[in-house]
Amino acid sequence: MTLFDRAALAHLDRALARLETGFRDLPPAATPDDPRIAAVLDEVADRLHDNFPYPHPLYAGQMLTPPHRMARLAYMLALHLNPNNHALDGGRASSRMERESVATLATLLGWTEHLGHLTSGGTMANLEALWVAGQCRPGERIVASAQAHYTHQRISAVLGLPFSTVAADRAGRMDLEALRALLDTGPVGTVVATLGTTAVGAVDPLPGLLALQHEAGFRIHVDAAYGGYFGLADNLAPAARAAFDVIGAADSVVIDPHKHGLQPYGCGAVLFRDPSVGRFYRHDSPYTYFSSAELHLGEISLECSRAGAAAVALWATQRLLPPVPGGEFAGRLATSRAAALALHGRLAADPRVLAGLVPELDIVVWTPRAAGVAAASARSRRIFEEAARRDLHLALAELPPDLVDPAGELVRDRPTLTCLRSVLMKPEHLAWLPALWERLSAATDAT
Repeated sequence: MTLFDRAALAHLDRALARLETGFRDLPPAATPDDPRIAAVLDEVADRLHDNFPYPHPLYAGQMLTPPHRMARLAYMLALHLNPNNHALDGGRASSRMERESVATLATLLGWTEHLGHLTSGGTMANLEALWVAGQCRPGERIVASAQAHYTHQRISAVLGLPFSTVAADRAGRMDLEALRALLDTGPVGTVVATLGTTAVGAVDPLPGLLALQHEAGFRIHVDAAYGGYFGLADNLAPAARAAFDVIGAADSVVIDPHKHGLQPYGCGAVLFRDPSVGRFYRHDSPYTYFSSAELHLGEISLECSRAGAAAVALWATQRLLPPVPGGEFAGRLATSRAAALALHGRLAADPRVLAGLVPELDIVVWTPRAAGVAAASARSRRIFEEAARRDLHLALAELPPDLVDPAGELVRDRPTLTCLRSVLMKPEHLAWLPALWERLSAATDAT
């Protein structure tokens, strides 16, 4: 078995031949081969050696997972046309495939009506959601948890909207009592609920937020860029299950298919429950670009040029692996969570470490035992390096000590704790857990 899926290229060659039949009435316009290409590609391949082995199960560090074979092939096939989904004229088929793909994502939220589109990633998707929030509630505060992604504060600054942070509890979730106290200090326009924080995979208490919304009247935006697909998993803990069960009550939701949706970068998505927010996007093009009178995606997006190939890849992947409860795609998510729970179980039983939070999704954080936070942080870095020498690639995260050491075993001689962190996004991680544990145990002993 090779690390890279070269055998799949045979499928691409066959599909390219079929694609050509749709344009066979055109006069020949062949592209001549350039003998220099091979040498440059060899150089590119050599340069790319300077990477971690992201597709391999021994890479268990950051939120990086290989696109599915279906997504890669569909993306490469579409690249031969290079459609632009800013307008129907630039990508007729791919624009329709985008609409269908986004409608499929909307079914995860229980929405039959929606407004939405793909984006280049979660940052742009969240920017659009908060921009619409600002249009709906001009000048009013955006609020997010201390464990929410840092881009929410940055986006609010870009949009000229005031921003406040709400404390997180010891599970990494938004503290509802802290939010209630903040609401007493002045009006809040939008509360950002994170369903799957990037640090520890925590799921904010969306049912409680909805109850507060009835009292205070703020909008709710759900940043589910990382965790959005996990509503399909059948092994969530009750609190996370309750949050995903009411995700459709939010005003807007962001999901990143280029994370658990098996897509290449960049492929994010923003969806609005109320289609009438499309009124905020209206514009008059200064030139005649659209020969079709049909609504185009550029009229409901802040981005202009966008890769139609991303929509084609997502559509093809959803066609092969429909995101439905009980399906193969849902099973992948449940397996990733099972791997995280299994790793956490081993860590919790190991006297050498503090196991941290029970994972709500598929992210595990822990730290080696030591006298204090500073010593534990230093040892985490050494374990990180020792694991890499054994071809096990983890990640490091700076977290409040209480998230990993709620009992206070470590002397608080440093404000943040450098933890080891593992994102078990690949279903293969469950089968590879013994190999991961063997290397991790050896790396821990070596420090």
